[in-house]
Amino acid sequence: MEMVTFAPAKIEMTIKNSLLVKGTIAISFSAILWGFDGVVLTPRLHNLDVSWVVFVLHMLPFLIMNLFLFREYSNLRTFTRQDYLMLFLIAVFGGALGTISIVKALFLVNFQHLSVVVLLQKLQPIFAILLASILLKEKIGKHFLAWASLAIVASYFLTFGTTIPKFNSDANTMMAALYAVIAAFSFGSSTVLSKKLLQNQNFITATFFRYGFTSMLLLVYVLITGSYQEFYVTTQTNWIFFVIIGITTGSGAIFIYYYGLRRVKAIVATISELLFPISAILFDYLFNNSLLSPVQLVSALVMVLSIIKLSNLKKA
Repeated sequence: MEMVTFAPAKIEMTIKNSLLVKGTIAISFSAILWGFDGVVLTPRLHNLDVSWVVFVLHMLPFLIMNLFLFREYSNLRTFTRQDYLMLFLIAVFGGALGTISIVKALFLVNFQHLSVVVLLQKLQPIFAILLASILLKEKIGKHFLAWASLAIVASYFLTFGTTIPKFNSDANTMMAALYAVIAAFSFGSSTVLSKKLLQNQNFITATFFRYGFTSMLLLVYVLITGSYQEFYVTTQTNWIFFVIIGITTGSGAIFIYYYGLRRVKAIVATISELLFPISAILFDYLFNNSLLSPVQLVSALVMVLSIIKLSNLKKA
């Protein structure tokens, strides 16, 4: 009877493929959760100040995490200066600036064309690829500029169709588009910074301190601006949505996302995250009966395909 043996290289490849599949599934699932949040949950908090909303969406999950992850504070002794810097930058871009920008954009459109705002945010791979080449030393494909330009042009037609925007009647749409692009830059930066952090820390530690650093940063902001007074006008329904978002599409999705991000390259993460806008379009139709126009659908398709092409060029 012959003994079946497996070469170490084959076993190693099998393990790598398994981790890649698990990581891709985790990031894809978290992206779908974010699509649901952007269209169905967060817009229901539109009666509150944006900075207060973003602060509570970080502070509440962080307080809950402290109940069972308080031992994470001991890991601070092992943090390097780079870890502290990465966490601070992630809190600034991925936590504060990015979240405030996208929530502001969602509030500005007043439940109209929510999927457009979410789609515009997906320009983030352009920024992620640029930063990955700088921080993670990943090479950029030679046709990057052409495909990136096509994605940006498509994003214009996605927002305004074939019409020329008017500053008076389209002011909110223009501002929402601008905030969505700022969010794209911020989240794209955060993706690469998070990947850098996960080289030294596990996904639980990274999630815990991401929320901690962001909460402290936003606490200072709401105290200075006086946004904390929104506490007195926050309704019971608002608090219910805060809890749901905080546990599921907030910290829950981030835990899943970091679990996946540790197992795949940054470029695979950007492709998996495309389920975010795709799911947002579906949820926008199911819950708000909102559909993109034919021009917007074509533009969205061109933009998504351009981003996929960018990712493939980058991978090559």
